[in-house]
Amino acid sequence: MITTSKIRQMKAEGTPITMITAYDAAMAQMVDEAGVDMILVGDSVGNVLLGYNSTIPVTMEDMLHHTKAVCRGTKNALVVGDMPFMSYQARMSEGVANAGRFLKETGCTAVKLEGGASVVRLVEKMVAAGIPVVGHIGLTPQSFNQLGGFKVQGKDAATAQKLLDDAKALEAAGCFAVVLECVPALLATKVSKELTIPTIGIGAGNGCDGQVLVCNDLLGLNAGFTPKFVKKYANLHQNVVDAVKEYVSDVQSRQFPAAEHTFKIDEEVLEKLY
Repeated sequence: MITTSKIRQMKAEGTPITMITAYDAAMAQMVDEAGVDMILVGDSVGNVLLGYNSTIPVTMEDMLHHTKAVCRGTKNALVVGDMPFMSYQARMSEGVANAGRFLKETGCTAVKLEGGASVVRLVEKMVAAGIPVVGHIGLTPQSFNQLGGFKVQGKDAATAQKLLDDAKALEAAGCFAVVLECVPALLATKVSKELTIPTIGIGAGNGCDGQVLVCNDLLGLNAGFTPKFVKKYANLHQNVVDAVKEYVSDVQSRQFPAAEHTFKIDEEVLEKLY
């Protein structure tokens, strides 16, 4: 199995790290079989699977439920559970306890939380308790209301410096990796070069130590808006629609089920019925 030490080693060796966000055992099994290094069970499950407009409504119970499922489908990849909104922001003791629940109840290896300097003390407490932590800075979806929407972060000198400072603070606090989301590529490259821990980019260019995409995005399972940073490797949405249309047509025309899809019974048995 991939460990946190292995992820750090990949950074040291210059080996790109692959991460995919997945939410259930079936998808986890497939991406694990494909050889992905890390699986993030993201609170984006709220948008992708649960029908919410943001990650804000996602609960601890939602995240534990989906992280358990992913862990059951994973044999090799390192699984990271995403701490949902207000599971760690109110009280430090509650944050540590909730992080511990991920490891105790799901079997995942690490947790991810959003924020820079504001969460450093919490990260230190988690790491001291034996909980591996992935940081997350740049565009932090749980704070999209405060950020004024989903916008690229770090475009001016002040915000770029803050992002770099936050990254270094998270490293010093004990994070073994940090996600950089929607950060200008040159800034993300600079951050990656100045850290000894891996950076995992999403909309942060090719200079990061690894990349992460949501499985439904890269597979083209979602219709409608696609972020600029997403590359679709398939168009499974249309494949699914076409397949179901064919099924509906076959049922309506009584072409399905055909003889090969049915089970036989001796006519003598039927003759005995009354």
